[in-house]
Amino acid sequence: MTTRPSRIRRLLPPAAGIVAAVLVWWSLTTVLARPGSLVAAFAPQRAVPAIGTLAARGVLADDVVTSLFRLLAGLLVAGVLGTVTGVAVGSVDVLDRATRPVFQFLRMISPLSWAPVAIGLFGIGYRPVAFLVAAAAIWPVVLNTAAGVRAVDHGFLLVARSLGAGRLEAFTSVVVPAIRPHVLTGFRLALGIGWVVLVPAEMLGVTSGLGYEILNARDQLAYDQVMALILVIGVLGYVLDTLARWALTPRRRTGVTAPAARREAMAG
Repeated sequence: MTTRPSRIRRLLPPAAGIVAAVLVWWSLTTVLARPGSLVAAFAPQRAVPAIGTLAARGVLADDVVTSLFRLLAGLLVAGVLGTVTGVAVGSVDVLDRATRPVFQFLRMISPLSWAPVAIGLFGIGYRPVAFLVAAAAIWPVVLNTAAGVRAVDHGFLLVARSLGAGRLEAFTSVVVPAIRPHVLTGFRLALGIGWVVLVPAEMLGVTSGLGYEILNARDQLAYDQVMALILVIGVLGYVLDTLARWALTPRRRTGVTAPAARREAMAG
């Protein structure tokens, strides 16, 4: 069991890093900046209370929910299409070689470059934003899934087939467990990329969401609220990544202990 002193020692470095970052932020916007300048509007003593102002207006919670919905919609599309495509590409060598130049070409295009296309196809609303998130998030899923399929030991597949397993059964019993860590890594990377793309995508023709609120605050010259929204976006991104790391990290099965496993092996 982890003792209290060791737990405190583990938490000290990140806490010290946060304090140091806040001190640098405060020094740049308060100590070094001229009073009344634009930079001073981004100071922590002005940005943090602005979060309460936004919450009191009743817009912050709605924008957070709206942004998270668009993010999840885009990730769902990217996850389904990316996993299916990655399995297909990783399983068929000819398909891999045929699609590699096309995928590399598409992957290197900035997702925001597709914004006019998305608005032209889907109009105004959440659908073009979800499309842009999916366009950015699909590639980590495709590449990691394909890499996982290619890394599967074909000897295990031959053993499964020799024991009478069909193609589908061999896939579900051998390939799926083997590629699971790769797929989960792809999903976590997709979440981070999708969150980064989401905010600028919400600055293009929508009237809600965290990205829209940043533009709205800028137009009102409320730069303390701009910084407050940036803080909210950063905190939410950190929380999402932490939850994804906890939920998507493969865990060892603990149902059978090592002594019990040895007894079962000797009995067999």
